[in-house]
Amino acid sequence: MITTVVPSARGYAMPAEWAPHEAVWTAWPSDDDLWIGQLENVRRDFAGFLTTLSRFERVELLVRDEEAERDARARLGGARIRCHRVPYNDVWLRDSGPIAVAAGDRLRLLNWRFNGWGGKYEASTDDNIPHEIARLLGTTTLDVDVVLEGGSIEVNGAGAVLTTRQCLLSPHRNPGLGEPRLEEYLRSYLGVEQVLWLEAGLEGDHTDGHIDTITRFVSADTIVTVTCGDRSDPNYETTMANLERLRQFTDRDGRPFRIVALPLPVTRMEFDGQRLPPTYANFYIANAGVLVPVYGDPMDDRALEILRPLFPGREVVGQMARGLITGGGAFHCVTQQQPSGTLVSES
Repeated sequence: MITTVVPSARGYAMPAEWAPHEAVWTAWPSDDDLWIGQLENVRRDFAGFLTTLSRFERVELLVRDEEAERDARARLGGARIRCHRVPYNDVWLRDSGPIAVAAGDRLRLLNWRFNGWGGKYEASTDDNIPHEIARLLGTTTLDVDVVLEGGSIEVNGAGAVLTTRQCLLSPHRNPGLGEPRLEEYLRSYLGVEQVLWLEAGLEGDHTDGHIDTITRFVSADTIVTVTCGDRSDPNYETTMANLERLRQFTDRDGRPFRIVALPLPVTRMEFDGQRLPPTYANFYIANAGVLVPVYGDPMDDRALEILRPLFPGREVVGQMARGLITGGGAFHCVTQQQPSGTLVSES
């Protein structure tokens, strides 16, 4: 049982991604060994992504060392980007960075534990990123003794959160917590009323089924979810099961959500002998734009056609992510938004 005063009791809740942002946080790719020889391709994708993203909102960029900062500045030119020298293991700030909750114009930064996606990768330095970002912002974090990655949750700003059992119930994250206790933490710290569970994510996703690779809110009442047209692909059964489950969900007022199908790329991509999880659902919603990963795949244009009408008033831009996906993720995975508001350090 949670006994401390939790954010939801003080009116805090996690804003939807389309709420106004003060800035977005990310980190520059470093270490060619970590990227298994793909660092140049990854940095090329990253530079294109951040240059476009900086048109829509300020970018706060972590750089690990002098080489990384020099390389980032050379590639990014005059883009609206600020660099901060901070130690980190890897670039996936959606999972390792702080998650903001808001009450009116007040913001608190939550620091959930990060253990490298269930101990798959070294993450001791990344586990400290929320404290580093809070220090840079002149505030503190509210620490939560539960393993949770930002890519595993998706909120609509109207009381609902989407997630997967494959990830949150993984035995290598919170083995002492079952579904009811995890729901209690989500309600208490994210300020949600409904926890909407899907079962699983994409084949080849080393995060164990993060929701942000398969199913996303694009408004309070509309959900996009990936589908696979190839019956021989293991993703076919998974995505069809998710689609059927989503059609059964209702919002807190009992109304069904509008469900929009989004195709997966048709090209099966592999790297270092492993299947990769390329997906168009890993888009990032910026203040006046939406940046969608594309892969040079025949489905790229179709995915953009589907997404554009769902974001009126925002420019939907396809950006190449073929290099970045070799690390297992794309644009949503490497970003963490800082909502607009005043950061506070309430006890």
